[in-house]
Amino acid sequence: MDTRIIQQAKELSERIIRQAGAIARERFDQIGQLEAKGDFGDIVTEVDHLAEAHLLRHIRPAFPDHQIHSEEAGSLGNESDWLWLIDPLDGTNNYAIGLPVFTVSITLMYKREAVLGVIYEPMTDRLFVSAIGEGAFCNGKPMAMRSSPHLLKGNVGWIQGHAVRNDERAVRLRQFIDLRFKRMMRLWAPTLQWCMLAKGDIDGIILYNSEGDDLYSGLLMVREAGGVVIDFEGNPFTGMREEPYIIACHPEHREQLLRIVREGLG
Repeated sequence: MDTRIIQQAKELSERIIRQAGAIARERFDQIGQLEAKGDFGDIVTEVDHLAEAHLLRHIRPAFPDHQIHSEEAGSLGNESDWLWLIDPLDGTNNYAIGLPVFTVSITLMYKREAVLGVIYEPMTDRLFVSAIGEGAFCNGKPMAMRSSPHLLKGNVGWIQGHAVRNDERAVRLRQFIDLRFKRMMRLWAPTLQWCMLAKGDIDGIILYNSEGDDLYSGLLMVREAGGVVIDFEGNPFTGMREEPYIIACHPEHREQLLRIVREGLG
């Protein structure tokens, strides 16, 4: 793995993600026509396309041998050890209804493992950056996971895929989690939840079958902030999976949160 490539990608991403975020911020609460996307009520706005085009316009010529997968454009370029994952507007449904909870996300993968994650929250001007082995940062300040002596009095995030909907096991687990913690948070902007966990603002995240271009930047952010990321069997979550089931938290909460999830699944 060439660390020079990661550094070059980091410098480029930090610059262009702010510019893509500015596109979203300038058009916020001014969206007119919406496009339906998929079979589960998802939507696309003009900002998704504009921000995506801006990011692709800079990444493709800078790294012509790399493959790219972007939320709207799909797969671009030949298969490569290096893969960029782009979500130009994570939280599109929030954006469309005037709720200022959304981000732009860029991930660089090497052999199916995240090595760079850059997430920008335009409305608060917060830039989250993590590179493998270098830690995680918010506007240049190091982030660290938080351990709480009373986990059940804390806040946990819930993330589920569009196709999950009212899956019986998901509904049962979601209700179980909701009743046991102070608050179960569903932002519908997953990258922001991962950043909140890395920053120590929430205590854990349970993800139920939600794979996409918005996932791996957040997982790297949490790991580099000192967190653990495991599957529902308690094994370290590595690589890329079509149907991920994930628990993420401070290492001291690993066993307790795993027990809660297993109990909730019955």
